[in-house]
Formats: sequence, C-alpha cells, structure tokens
Amino acid sequence: MANITAADVNKLRTITGAGMMDCKKALVEADGDFDKAIENLRKKGQKVAANRADRESSEGAVIAVVNAEKTEGVVISLNCETDFVAKNESFVKLANDFAALALVSATKEELLAKDYNGITVAEKLTEQTGVIGEKIEIGSFEKLEGAFVGSYIHAGNRIATLVSLSANVEGADEAARNVAMQAAAMAPLALNEEGVDAATVEKEIEIAKDLLRQEGKPEAMLDNIAKGKLGRFFKDNTLVNQDYIKDSKLSVSEYIKSVDASLVVTGFKRVALA
Repeated sequence: MANITAADVNKLRTITGAGMMDCKKALVEADGDFDKAIENLRKKGQKVAANRADRESSEGAVIAVVNAEKTEGVVISLNCETDFVAKNESFVKLANDFAALALVSATKEELLAKDYNGITVAEKLTEQTGVIGEKIEIGSFEKLEGAFVGSYIHAGNRIATLVSLSANVEGADEAARNVAMQAAAMAPLALNEEGVDAATVEKEIEIAKDLLRQEGKPEAMLDNIAKGKLGRFFKDNTLVNQDYIKDSKLSVSEYIKSVDASLVVTGFKRVALA
C-alpha cells in the first residue's frame, strides 16, 4: 500500500476542490495513483448527480460579463440547491470562470463542451456535484450584442442584467450601467410596447374591461378606456417607458437622450434567481 502523505492529500484537494477526507479516501482506494484518484472522485460525482437529478436547484450565483470591446455580453446562472453553497467563495469563483467561457460560446451546449482545466465544463459540474453534495448546473444562458453593451450584477449575485445602446458615445458606460440597474430593480417585461406579446396585451385589455364593468361603465366606452389603461401598463412594464429610478421626472428613454440626443436603448437581458 502506498504511503499517502498530507502533501499528497492537499495536492489532490487543490486539483479537484474536494474535501480533505474525500481526497484521502480516493488516494487510498487508488493506492496513491493521482489520475485514478481523480477518476474515483469524478465517478462519485456522477453517482451523486444521478441521485439528485430530480432535486430543485433554485439557488446559485448569477454573473454578467462583457467583452473588452463592449459590443457583446453574456449573463449566466450557476445553480445549486442551497443558499449556503451559493455564497461560498469558491462557488462564486467557479460561476465567474464559467461566465468568462460563456462569453466565447454561442450556446449553453457549446459552453458545456468547453475545456476547463483539462475537462469539459459539463464534467466539472458533475465533479463539483460530488464534491459539494448538491445538484450543480448551468441554469440561464443569455447573450446580447449591440453598438455598446453594459452590465450590472446586484449585490449577492442573485440578479444580473445586460443592456445594449445604439452607439458608443461619451457617457455610454455609465448610462448603460444605470439602465442595467433599472432593469435589475424594476424587472420590465419587455424593452418597449412592440416587445410585449399579443397574448399579454389581450389579457390586460380584458382585465381592464372586467374592472370597468364592475364599476358600471357603459359597454360602448370600455374599449377606449381599456386602451388608456393599457398605456399605463406599458409605462410600468416596458423598460424605456418606465420612470427612471434615479430621477422619476424622467422616463428611461428621456434619461438616455439626456446623455446623447441620438442615443436609444436597443435591448436588455435580465436573469434572476427565483
């Protein structure tokens, strides 16, 4: 039997992130063979992953990153089962590492196939499931392109947003961040009126009509009054029409035009944990 030293255990722990006792056990079972010990730990992860496949992973860390040119961004969530794991420093670091790889991936599937220290991201997720003992997975994956893209991550990594602007003008960095913060705080349904799907619009009109009937309004007046109430719905639920949170005298669209008269918000992505 190989002599397993504390240095050997620490080396395996550094490589895999597994606990000290798990690393020692894996090395003993592998008779000191590091490659076999790593394989043993990954097999353990596969077993844990299979056992926890039906568990809910509603906690985690949401990360947004933007490329150096500020023309493309990505926001992903690395999901786990408990808030305790989500706040762990190594878990948040892993989420940031995956977000950096996501920035150069076109899809979630491409991200999962990317190399991460000699194994794929998918394999790393399985490994960490075994290490942590919880279901670990990539949840959301959203990309955004534009003439200028900014990001915002809310404290605690529970919400992250991306916002794209029509041009890279002076002040665009601060403006994009401010609007990304708006999107994080106010959770708009869409960018503007055109972005709200027809089913939602129809539902809001019917709700307004029902309320008006209860108030005794004449049937002939319902359509016009309901459309007026729909305008309020758009103001509250579309990003560019919302009151700007830092100055309620302005809409978001008006705030952006105060930065540059030709500037408009062209898109946004918002990911939040439940």
